[in-house]
Amino acid sequence: MDLIAAKTFEERLHILTNTVASFSERAVQNDLEGRFPFENIEDLKDINYPALTIPTKYGGQGISLYELLRYQEVISKADGSTGLSIGWHMGIIKDLGETNRWKDSVQKTLFDDVKENGALINNAATEKQTGSPTRGGKPSTTSKKDGRYWVINGRKTFTTMAPVLDYFNVTAVIEETGEIGCFLIPKSKTGVEIEETWDSVAMKSTGSHDLILNDVKVSEDSLVEILEPGQKRAAGWLLHIPACYLGIAQAAQDYAISFAKEYSPNSITGSIIELPTVKQKIGQIELELVRARHFLYSVAKKWDESNGEEKSKMTPELGAVKVAVTNSAVIIVDLAMRIAGAHSLSEKTPLQRYYRDVRAGLHNPPMEDMIIPLLAEFAIENQAFKKTLSEHKSLNSNSHV
Repeated sequence: MDLIAAKTFEERLHILTNTVASFSERAVQNDLEGRFPFENIEDLKDINYPALTIPTKYGGQGISLYELLRYQEVISKADGSTGLSIGWHMGIIKDLGETNRWKDSVQKTLFDDVKENGALINNAATEKQTGSPTRGGKPSTTSKKDGRYWVINGRKTFTTMAPVLDYFNVTAVIEETGEIGCFLIPKSKTGVEIEETWDSVAMKSTGSHDLILNDVKVSEDSLVEILEPGQKRAAGWLLHIPACYLGIAQAAQDYAISFAKEYSPNSITGSIIELPTVKQKIGQIELELVRARHFLYSVAKKWDESNGEEKSKMTPELGAVKVAVTNSAVIIVDLAMRIAGAHSLSEKTPLQRYYRDVRAGLHNPPMEDMIIPLLAEFAIENQAFKKTLSEHKSLNSNSHV
């Protein structure tokens, strides 16, 4: 079973669905122990999932954003921690393939490693002192030129999937110029260390530990990008985040319906699925799911069908999707727990895990308090543009009278 060899979306979806069938069972113990899902990642490697977003010219499938999100939802429904973890790698590889902003030889080496060995990559940009990189804080991690090499020192937090990563895309200040550079650092380099610090009650199995860099020496080519302050590209690949929480929400609905069909207290005839209040909540869940799914996948299709200039204008829309879908996931899990009642708080049910996990989505980038003002600015500017356009048309019309 190889996803790269599979010829159609349906074939790939079938292979993936069969592969993740055991993930939900493993998630129970992994969550209790805060253990990283090593077996799940290996299963995904066995079917060549990490290579799916590599462009076809480099030997991958070059799948669309729409298709990627469908797969991510399937994985996350089985286990949210696995979905969020592998989603970062899949999105980063897709983004590199779309933008080609790294030196071709560097990209090709990375893509070959992913294809041949299932190598995994994630960004390492967050620091305790600066918080989320999306808020513009300058990293305290430093890079210094030493002949034909770079020497990197610093500590990064929230390095999701750290136990199995092969590459870290690290942001660091270049001491000589004050610029912020991105450095591709293999895990095998001397001075690279993972400190197991992850103690979150949400997404407990993502292995989002600290990355420590002690005099890590890398080649000149390891400087893959210089970041321009205030210049953030529209990032369609980040929709893997709401896709993850949509998958968890779907799992919550499935569990709530199954529970309602089976639970039959002696105070009623039949099961609680027949109660109007329960049906009302199930209907509300379905409304949220339909709305979230249509929003997510319509924007994903728009991204796939847009050219570079059109994509660059989609930042407000992409942010709106993340906020809306994540908030819907929180609502859905809450409604599912209301259906199950006090049973939902038992460690024996997955609902309490879903409840904790979807809360993490509120703190994944981009955050709501940044997106809402951005949408306000977009609406104001859009209205001004429409008004100018209307006045222009009116002037042209009058000139022919």
